[in-house]
Amino acid sequence: MDLQTLWFAAVAVLWIGFLLLEGFDFGVAALLPVLGRHTSDRHLMLRSIGPLWDGNEVWLITAVGAVFAAFPGWYATWLPALYLPFVLVLFGLIIRAVAFEWRHSHHTPAWDSSWTWVITTGSLIAALGIGAALGATTLGLPIDAAGNRVGGAFSGLGWPALLGAVAVLTFSLVHGAMFLALKTDGSLRGAARAFARRWAPVAALPLLGWAAVVHLRYGTPVTAALWLLAALAVLVAWARIVVGREGQAFAAWGAMLIAAAATIFGAAYPVVVPSTVDAAFDVTVADASVSDYTLTVMTWAAGFGLPVVLAYQAWTYWVFRKRLTAEPVHEEPVEAPA
Repeated sequence: MDLQTLWFAAVAVLWIGFLLLEGFDFGVAALLPVLGRHTSDRHLMLRSIGPLWDGNEVWLITAVGAVFAAFPGWYATWLPALYLPFVLVLFGLIIRAVAFEWRHSHHTPAWDSSWTWVITTGSLIAALGIGAALGATTLGLPIDAAGNRVGGAFSGLGWPALLGAVAVLTFSLVHGAMFLALKTDGSLRGAARAFARRWAPVAALPLLGWAAVVHLRYGTPVTAALWLLAALAVLVAWARIVVGREGQAFAAWGAMLIAAAATIFGAAYPVVVPSTVDAAFDVTVADASVSDYTLTVMTWAAGFGLPVVLAYQAWTYWVFRKRLTAEPVHEEPVEAPA
């Protein structure tokens, strides 16, 4: 495997990792108005993702950074062509981060409710924007021979962007529900399980449809097999959540994302930004890549740094692995100084 292919695969893995990890906390936040019918439920939902959400966002920074470092031509075409969605993503991520911190500064019903809605709104904007950007970069953008966008600010927001946005959002909603069923107990656990059981088959359709379109355009027998695995994983996830096996259902739903995303990236390769104007204007891995020397240096750096990051994040998930309940936490009284 040459270094260009290796780094294309690395970028794909980073995006899959981001969607797999950030997807469930996007989903939990988006479900706050749906499943968080009581204050205690909303507090429990936020506690379930509280130690994890900011670490999960690192995968987004790393994915975009890898695109910039390894394939600057991809970055230079993709981000300017989708400037508006990326600005909205940043806005959504910023306001949800602020809301996570400020919501706990003090507690009144109006304060909690307001910042809870900000968390939900920011998560919805970010999930839709990222989905739109990924949908457009795999299904086509109106770019010319120089890699510049043809048309106005909204010209890149066609049906491919819409399909990607809906796919990421619906995946995240069920992913979040399955995470809550796995992570919490009591009435919230039952409500989350019922939501996942009801909506999982429907929520998978946009992502499976997205993968099917990319495969039908550019695919191989390998990507066909991956798509079938994704479809099978949906059935397994639904069957497992029906019988209350939350851990197996969560794992199968994640496997569906991995197989579907592998279908998309595998079928699209070596094209990183297809042009809807003329196929001759497609941006490929070879067009967008830096030199082999730079890729070699990056490979050595990633080989040393990535295991440390993965180990730290795995340790974080291990520390916060226990199931949570809505029971109040009683703190030890603090004695006044003498």
